[in-house]
Amino acid sequence: MPYELKQVFASLPQMERGVAKVIGGDPKGNNFLYTNGKAVIIRNIENPAIADIYTEHAHNASVAKYAPSGFYIASGDASGKIRIWDTTQKEHLLKYEYTPISGKIKDIAWTEDSKRIAVVGEGREKFGAVFLWDSGSSVGEVSGHSKVINSVDIRQKRPYRIATGSDDTCGSFYEGPPFKFKFTIREHTQFINCVRFSPDGARFVTAGADGMMNIFDGATGERIGSLGEEKAHKGGIYAVSWSPDSSQLISASGDKTVKLWDVGANTAVTTFNMGSDVSDQQLGCLWQKDHLLSISLSGYINYLDKNNPDRPIRTVKGHSKSIQCLTVHKNEGRTYIYSGSHDGHINYWDAETGENDSFSGKGHSNQVSKMVINDGGDLVTCSMDDTLRYTNINKKEYSASDVVKMDVQPKSVSAAVGGLSLAVCIGQVVLLKDKKKIFTLDNLGYEAEVGVIHPGGTTAAVGGQDEKIHLYSIQGNTLKDEGQTLDASGAITDMAYSNDGAYLAVIDDKKVATAYSVADGYSVKNKFYGHHAKPVSLAWSPDNEHFATGGMDMMVYVWTIADAEQRIKLPDCHRLHHVSGLAWIDEHTLVTTSHDASVKQWTITY
Repeated sequence: MPYELKQVFASLPQMERGVAKVIGGDPKGNNFLYTNGKAVIIRNIENPAIADIYTEHAHNASVAKYAPSGFYIASGDASGKIRIWDTTQKEHLLKYEYTPISGKIKDIAWTEDSKRIAVVGEGREKFGAVFLWDSGSSVGEVSGHSKVINSVDIRQKRPYRIATGSDDTCGSFYEGPPFKFKFTIREHTQFINCVRFSPDGARFVTAGADGMMNIFDGATGERIGSLGEEKAHKGGIYAVSWSPDSSQLISASGDKTVKLWDVGANTAVTTFNMGSDVSDQQLGCLWQKDHLLSISLSGYINYLDKNNPDRPIRTVKGHSKSIQCLTVHKNEGRTYIYSGSHDGHINYWDAETGENDSFSGKGHSNQVSKMVINDGGDLVTCSMDDTLRYTNINKKEYSASDVVKMDVQPKSVSAAVGGLSLAVCIGQVVLLKDKKKIFTLDNLGYEAEVGVIHPGGTTAAVGGQDEKIHLYSIQGNTLKDEGQTLDASGAITDMAYSNDGAYLAVIDDKKVATAYSVADGYSVKNKFYGHHAKPVSLAWSPDNEHFATGGMDMMVYVWTIADAEQRIKLPDCHRLHHVSGLAWIDEHTLVTTSHDASVKQWTITY
């Protein structure tokens, strides 16, 4: 194979304020799983850097749960579809597909023999269903609610029982199979967010937006009592998870805490304070073997420490929103990948281990559009919040002073020797030196899209929607229009100089990539055809012989500058998502990012 997947840095769970996030755990206790966009992400609990991504849903996936046998996963999406697929093979073959309800699926539960599945969520005629996994035929009905059902669980012992919790502030209790409605639980004054049976089937708990948690008998459904004095939490409770021995449970709340309860003694043994920011609200939790996990509104996955409740053992970070741009930099012998996302979040990754973190302090408040590292060790980023930022990559924190406010929104940024940066904004081109604006070109007469500075720092090339590349010479502190333009096939979407400055590669919306030879007065060296839809990102290999392009057709091509026929095609790098950013770690390692919020590394062999 000319290419193979080397590493996957997975996205975080996609979070929404005030909406509980259901996290699944596998019965053997090795993995946990969650959803982001159309993807279902499976991660190793000991080493979360090991991840697998399932992307076969046509709509946004909302919840996924392992079968108790451990061989299958059932995942549900926003259209009401359930897919049951194999976990043992890399291919994740689809076993069955059903549409039990006509709206977004909010929770899934299996019986302990892995034969029946209960599904609840938003619907038109009904809010839930319970059916046989291999035929889809109904084994009872989930009725008795007048609004969306948020949560469902099945007792993991015979005789089976089902409990549900809904936005109509009621819970319901069912006996079966076939499952029949038994009675309504009216203990809450607000939405019920989560219902969970204990693993031994003796009890079940309901948790609500009123901050209350009630305990019931697992077989009869009689109320035993409530946890805590008045309330269990000051804020709404979004998720609960039982300990494997059924004696304790953890609850995650909007009051930014997770509490560990001793159910028999009815007391909170430990309170984990997760922070004071809105993004520290806790919307999901999972108790897996000895690991206690909680999910913050920011999407961060916290591993809680019983001995030190104010500090998690570790926090898994990353992106939960689509990644727009990336760059790579070597520092003290290690390679780091920097990625910027749609919500202004910038992350850096150790390319080998996958360990990652974000810069501290306050950064961009809107989409990061482009990023590049200059020779002074600064990450230069431009964003839709109309600023350019210079962030020192060794200090790893945002500087309050190194922000340049632009007159209009910047679309592209490039850097070269001697502290020069070039920013292309809507309707103007700005030259910066040492983090200050020194020259602005207005009234361009064309709509500029992207600009790059030649590695020598003498020429700036600006590509426009007028299907031309305009060349400017950099003289002292000014940009001088030499009147030289190069013709491309269409409106320019991205371009880059090779690292040795010998070639300029350009991609346009007519699906053509063109390479110009700089020394020969920018004559066309080669044209490259292959993309079915417009290419949007481009990166040169360090060997200066190859460059990669990624397009809206979900394809990545690696082109050879001397021979347009010799190309390597990477289909479906990020299935169902186009590739938004490309960068090279070395001559044989390509990094791709995409709107699925994940980062992948590929080994390329020529």
